[in-house]
This record gives sequence, C-alpha cells and structure tokens, in this order.
Amino acid sequence: MTQMPAQDTDLLFKALADPTRRRLLDLLHAKDARTLNELCHHLDMTRQAVTQHLNVLEAANLLATRFKGREKLHFLNPVPLQEIYERWLGKFDKPRLKALHDLKLQLEDDHE
Repeated sequence: MTQMPAQDTDLLFKALADPTRRRLLDLLHAKDARTLNELCHHLDMTRQAVTQHLNVLEAANLLATRFKGREKLHFLNPVPLQEIYERWLGKFDKPRLKALHDLKLQLEDDHE
C-alpha cells in the first residue's frame, strides 16, 4: 500500500473536518454527476459559499468535475477515503473479526 504524502493527507482531513463538506460528499454519494445548482438546492448558503466548499473537496481529490455542455458536473472520488480506511481504520477490523470468528467457533463447540 502506498501512503499518501503528508500534504495530501492534511488537505483530506481538512476537507472532511467541515460538516458542510461532509454533507456535499453524502449528496454526491447518493447521486453522482450533480450540478452546482442541484447541490445548492440542498444547502442553506450562497452559491459562492458552496463553490468554496467544492474547491476544498476538489483540492483534497475527493471530487472530480467534468463539463457537459455548459454544465459543470461534480463526481465523488472515493479513492482517498479508501486510502484512509486502509491506513488507519482497516487494521482495527482484523482483530475484531478474528475475535468474532473465535467466539463463533467456541459457541459451536459448546453447542455440540
């Protein structure tokens, strides 16, 4: 597994620290390829404020954009989130899953 450079990690955690940006990620997870107008519809803030949040997410590589005609579409990029999971969270799953497996085996042995 390749680790993200420290600067990229800092940008990623900065982006995730804000509840509005997390809300934007949730919206894009629910339905990708949204326009700025669609995203603004779900938030009680100006287009300029939403654009600033989207810029932070884009700098953290959490979203990608593509133009379709005159519309700019926003897409969720889950790769940096997966890298965080693998680096910091996934290693905690292995002992928990092993403990559950061991408990299952013990309960099956007790039952027989």
